[in-house]
Amino acid sequence: MFMAKTKRTYQPSKVHRARTHGFRKRSSTKSGKNILRDRRRKGRKKMAVKVWKKAH
Repeated sequence: MFMAKTKRTYQPSKVHRARTHGFRKRSSTKSGKNILRDRRRKGRKKMAVKVWKKAH
């Protein structure tokens, strides 16, 4: 008998990460702006996730 294994929950993708948690996404919604405001107030160095571009 063959039992299918379940996939792990985290399947990394730089595009998905940026589009979901990136600065522009945060800036585009009211609640996202609240998150940025709170992170600025707290003194966070990073406002949102940084997705590094591939070096050519």
